[in-house]
Amino acid sequence: MVDVTVRGAGIFGLTVAWALLQRGARVQIVDPHGPGAGASGGHVGALAPHVPENWNDKKAFQLDSLLMAEGLWAGVREAGGTDPGYVRSGRLQPLTDDRAIDLARARIETARELWAPHAVWEVIPAPDGPMVPPSPTGLYVRDTLTARVSPRGAVAALVAALARKGIVVQAEAPDRGAVLWATGAAGLDMLTGETGKPVGMGIKGQSALLGFAAKDAPQVFADSLHIVPHADGTVAIGSTTERDYDDPATTDTQLDALIDKARALVPALADAPVIDRWAGLRPRAKSRAPMLGPWPGRPGHYIANGGFKIGFGMAPKVAECMADLLLEDRITYPAAFAVDASL
Repeated sequence: MVDVTVRGAGIFGLTVAWALLQRGARVQIVDPHGPGAGASGGHVGALAPHVPENWNDKKAFQLDSLLMAEGLWAGVREAGGTDPGYVRSGRLQPLTDDRAIDLARARIETARELWAPHAVWEVIPAPDGPMVPPSPTGLYVRDTLTARVSPRGAVAALVAALARKGIVVQAEAPDRGAVLWATGAAGLDMLTGETGKPVGMGIKGQSALLGFAAKDAPQVFADSLHIVPHADGTVAIGSTTERDYDDPATTDTQLDALIDKARALVPALADAPVIDRWAGLRPRAKSRAPMLGPWPGRPGHYIANGGFKIGFGMAPKVAECMADLLLEDRITYPAAFAVDASL
């Protein structure tokens, strides 16, 4: 007997399956390409918050999800014995000019109002550490809410935890029970074709993994680039954002430029070898928010898609909201996240 069939073994599909199991549901997971074969198989894993201003439902949802992450990943690690690489390591952002300093300082109080007592946003002089980028002003934003997870490690940890419960990812199986479609860019294409309305698209991203040990250092966000040290002695950098491309799975000179940029921003990476390169499609919904809810015109079918750049950060709360919907028929996600918002 199966209560829910989860189609898609990326971060949304796997975390929803885990949340369903925690509530006693019977689940099967189906993905012909295997776990983490799409956007969830990248490198970066930056769990970074939106800036603490112009607050809205999306930012509040993300804050809740980021605060849920530590408990989720600790439970997954304990259940399966595999480390997802989660650490709430914080983040540094160099401030480039007086305007950036003024803006950063203005956000200190709003962060105190919105994040307290969980985290702080502050302006500091250059700290010590192996991955501190130069700052033209000598000042930095430091926040303690940002965390990181190893995307491939997180997928492997979820697969191991699910396997301990007797659930393995199958290449194919018939639908049984309610059906959740968490199929990334391909799922957006499928929904667009069925509804005749453009609901979103796959955006190509490229990232790289450098060999450099700085596992306890905060990650860096500078010049729109994420530079994220992981516990295994690597540093992830990325990623590009490409609407036009010839091959979604091939890396090219755009990634070379990103690597050069990271080395210029963080001189400690100048001689770090490139040990892996990745390219893939990340699902961006038309609304630019996660797309959650019933599949229009398909009774018993549901959608969890549109993670794009923030899928790993949104996954803990997305999983709980989809479990609410699938098992209790309760809508606990913002109206802006509903599938209809992208139609």
